[in-house]
Amino acid sequence: MSVRRFWASASTLALAAVAALGFAQPAFANSTAASGYVALGDSYSSGVGAGSYLSDSGDCRRSTKSYPYLWAAANSPSSFAFVACSGATTSSVASTQLGALNSSTGLVSVTAGGNDVGFADVMQACVLSGEATCLSRVGTAVSQAQNSLPSKLSSLYTSIRSRAPQAHVVVLGYPRFYQLSGSCIAGLSEKERSAINNASDVLNGVIAKQAANSGFTYSSVVDEFSGHELCSGSAWLHSVTLPVYNSYHPKAAGQSGGYLPAFRSAA
Repeated sequence: MSVRRFWASASTLALAAVAALGFAQPAFANSTAASGYVALGDSYSSGVGAGSYLSDSGDCRRSTKSYPYLWAAANSPSSFAFVACSGATTSSVASTQLGALNSSTGLVSVTAGGNDVGFADVMQACVLSGEATCLSRVGTAVSQAQNSLPSKLSSLYTSIRSRAPQAHVVVLGYPRFYQLSGSCIAGLSEKERSAINNASDVLNGVIAKQAANSGFTYSSVVDEFSGHELCSGSAWLHSVTLPVYNSYHPKAAGQSGGYLPAFRSAA
């Protein structure tokens, strides 16, 4: 059954609940492992899609299989504040998560920006509607990434630096969703998949530039996910699935094999 046929019979409201949307300076020495670590961000940092959610994390769905949790378990920082939350935007990270930072914080990770440009809405439009609607919604997301997102990221990064002036801050991007000319024979068209990948590239470029402007380290995950996109035959990302909030999020393998190495190399 094609992706569109599957979701035409599913609840549109359920799909709307998907929380989509994860210039290097020298990494600090091993002192970061002995310093306090704070994990900020959206669902790509909380670990939505990886399962094994912490019982006290509620709808934030913080996973013990997420890259922040895995890194902390392996490196034993002096403290670990895991406050990333599904659905977070740049403004909600700033308003609800930065209280975990302080002058002794040594390491910070963050993913933010995907929800600001409405990637959940993009994927809903592309799955439930035709190609023209999909491409139009992708175009809107690209415009938002280029025009309104830079100032939002700059504001967030300024607030992070103000709260944690000594911290080494690692900003992570998001994977491309699709391997083009891959194994998928149903669902979105190749033109739609290409447009979605391009939008992800634009988003990552904006994030990388703002991270560099703030003196933060940007770490891409695109190379780590190469060969493990949707339609690759070995996907580290969920396609449309149940529970619906897992859709278009990294599986446990995407956290451990994709995000963790990208973070570890920059931390």
